[in-house]
Amino acid sequence: MTAFQIEIQLIAVVVAAACAIPGVFLVLRRMALMSDAISHAILLGIVLGFFLTRDLASPVLIIAATLSGLLTVALVELVNRTRLVREDAAIGLVFPLLFSIGVILISRYAGDVHLDTDSVLLGEIAFAPLNRWQPFGYDLGPRSLSLMLGILIINIVFIAVFYKELKLATFDSGLAAAFGFMPGLIHYGLMALVSVTAVGAFDAVGSILVVALIIAPPATAYLLTDKLSAMLILSIIIGALAAVSGFWVANWLDASIAGAMATMTGVFFAAVFILAPGRGLLATARRKARQRREFPQIMLVMHLYTHEKLPEAAVECRRDHLTYHLKWEPAFADSVVSQSEKRGLIRNVDGLLKLTDSGRKQVQKHIIK
Repeated sequence: MTAFQIEIQLIAVVVAAACAIPGVFLVLRRMALMSDAISHAILLGIVLGFFLTRDLASPVLIIAATLSGLLTVALVELVNRTRLVREDAAIGLVFPLLFSIGVILISRYAGDVHLDTDSVLLGEIAFAPLNRWQPFGYDLGPRSLSLMLGILIINIVFIAVFYKELKLATFDSGLAAAFGFMPGLIHYGLMALVSVTAVGAFDAVGSILVVALIIAPPATAYLLTDKLSAMLILSIIIGALAAVSGFWVANWLDASIAGAMATMTGVFFAAVFILAPGRGLLATARRKARQRREFPQIMLVMHLYTHEKLPEAAVECRRDHLTYHLKWEPAFADSVVSQSEKRGLIRNVDGLLKLTDSGRKQVQKHIIK
């Protein structure tokens, strides 16, 4: 493995970690589309910042792009507050407008500058190590790596300092307001974090991979845990694994690195979506199949419990009477009785069905529920 390849993977891992942290809160707030809106709309800020400075390396571009991201959020909320359109429609109205203005400005006034739409959308992380940070003649590595490390640290510090406020505002904004946490301010702080992260990752990886790394790892982690701290850690790990594996897939296929990394985020999500122990498709199918098996057994023990001390128990609790009382087919009734016996819920005494202690506990459990 060459130093060049190591640097590309380091940049990708740091970008993935930086994107995953604010992405967790976007997913939990059901604002995933906002990352797509911001990552595209910041192009307008970058273009306007370039027009002011005529320098692609100027920090003014970062400031202008961040303000453009916040403008996107403000416009979306302004349109949404009219109650004439839903939030997703408001996002769909605002960000294409701002993004298109940026594209028009590039094509009209910056055609001879390295600001092209292909670079904006796809990026090219393979070239990121070529842009070195060399203060006073010392080579400190790729500029994008240093930038994203700084943004990652900012994200970690922000989440650590405002963890309690973010958690409360995410799950119950009304209670957060009652406690004086100012959920509106927290919301804009989070959106500023998303904007800064998107701006920092924009040049190296492009907007498509930014969206993939902000949303896919947290969405994958959400299927694996209900704990916020664990979700943050898992999101970072999944994002890093997708970045590294995507690099080697691209190397194997001789394809776009950013495209392969974005694809791997989808592969990881699909794998967890199917195989997650609690919420995956297979676990859900097994749970539903178990419920289909257990529900008739619960009906049976409830039926026996209802009639066991009554005079008609000798008739109602007979195996051959279930087809009449519960409207079950004979084969289905035999199957339910057999399964209930195997679970130790009932006993069959000469055709008369009686509850066991386990069956009686099962009834009491459902009565309490």
